[in-house]
Amino acid sequence: MLMKQKINYQPAFIVGLTLILCLVPLQTLMADSFLAQQKQSLRDVGPPDDQQAVAIFERRVKEYVKLREQIEEKLPKLSKESTPEQIQAHITAFEEAVRSAKTGAKSGDIFAPDIANYIRATIRREFRGKRLKNLRETILEAETKGVPVRVNYPYPQSKELTEIPPTLLLILPQLPKQVRYRFVGRHMLLVDRETHLIIDYMLDALP
Repeated sequence: MLMKQKINYQPAFIVGLTLILCLVPLQTLMADSFLAQQKQSLRDVGPPDDQQAVAIFERRVKEYVKLREQIEEKLPKLSKESTPEQIQAHITAFEEAVRSAKTGAKSGDIFAPDIANYIRATIRREFRGKRLKNLRETILEAETKGVPVRVNYPYPQSKELTEIPPTLLLILPQLPKQVRYRFVGRHMLLVDRETHLIIDYMLDALP
């Protein structure tokens, strides 16, 4: 009888032991993955000075977005039946209103020296050798000659918009949907997605 009970319990014991042995490597992998994520997060956060520079930059961009949203709310609303001419007139009125509200805007209001240095250093660190060569080719092949590198001036709609590679966007401070990074040669611009106004720029962002 005792022997029978022992035999009956052996399969359950073996199954349980097998599950434990399988779970140990899984738990180890989960722990390693968690530690790797933590290390990646720590690397991404950067020194306190960089954190502060990014936070100030993002706050200033949000302040611009808040201003342009307040201006847009005061404009006559477009209907679903609006003609292309009416849509363009709306965009022009929007652009002129924002330009008027930012008459005293100048370079460095958003791209302050600390965030500009951070972006330059980040691009230099992350893009080297072949990666840097490919990045340069992607950005510099765009036809942007004649685009004014000036704050509060519109980015000409007739000119090509530089596509920012996803690998670069991933390492840059995040922007709200109303604002885009653009390049004119090696210079980086912040451009309003709808009005096409150049909000700010920094020189020699691309090594």
